[in-house]
Amino acid sequence: MFSLFEILEDKLQTKIIIVDVGAALLGDEPDPYDSLRKEGRFHVIGFEPVEEQCEFLKLIFPEDHSFFPYFIGDGSKRTFHLCQNPLTSSLYEPNLELLSKLNLVLNVTDKFEVQTRCLDDIVEISDIDFLKLDVQGAELDVIKGASRLLKKTLVVHTEVEFVPLYRNQPLFGEIDIALRSHNFLIHTFLKLMGGTIKPLTIDNEVNIVSTNQILYAEAAIYVKSFMEFESLAADKLLRLATILHEVYGSYNLCAFALDTYDRKKGTSLYQVYSQRLRAEFLDK
Repeated sequence: MFSLFEILEDKLQTKIIIVDVGAALLGDEPDPYDSLRKEGRFHVIGFEPVEEQCEFLKLIFPEDHSFFPYFIGDGSKRTFHLCQNPLTSSLYEPNLELLSKLNLVLNVTDKFEVQTRCLDDIVEISDIDFLKLDVQGAELDVIKGASRLLKKTLVVHTEVEFVPLYRNQPLFGEIDIALRSHNFLIHTFLKLMGGTIKPLTIDNEVNIVSTNQILYAEAAIYVKSFMEFESLAADKLLRLATILHEVYGSYNLCAFALDTYDRKKGTSLYQVYSQRLRAEFLDK
């Protein structure tokens, strides 16, 4: 697939601002916005409260990235549950009773009081284009502390749970209501993940049996409502189109953003884009 940067050329004047809350790397899995790194027109502001992970991120991403060991939430004091696997650590306590039914283990090795910070209060952030949340059940806390910045945000990429893997955690429905109140609409889901409930196993292989029990989505993608595109600044429309094309392959909504930009600026980006899509998909 062609890059949208080939069409935009020098029209995208500013960097795409990415805020990553829960920035720890997931093994060899790339960041969801990794495709935006290729052109260098971006800046990542990341938050990872596990200090060893935060320092590691600073080492491997020395340029165009800023990382802070802050606990991002709603600004309250909370208890942080550090798990044996740091990637599953959370401001919420693992729901051991439920997890035991699923053969899932989240061992807490330590817990301690922390002061969370609201995104709205982080002086290093004045704007957001792409907000990624991976905070093990505390997504709604982050959203509650970002009312000002969500007005400027174009895309929210957030993990969501459909069952309470952590005690008293807000589930998908609550997150959906909160983001819709900020004029976001659900765009798509990435990797709906299920689990096998005991006692059914085959030769002690827990996950060999297919299951319809959905537990969580690796990401629910929310985009500022397309009914709001006309109110976006021209450069914001280009940044939104870039994210939609490069990260998600959402060509239809990207085309809508480009068409809206054309009507503001008197350009013909949509026409060029649609011709390239035709060549990519139909003219082979």
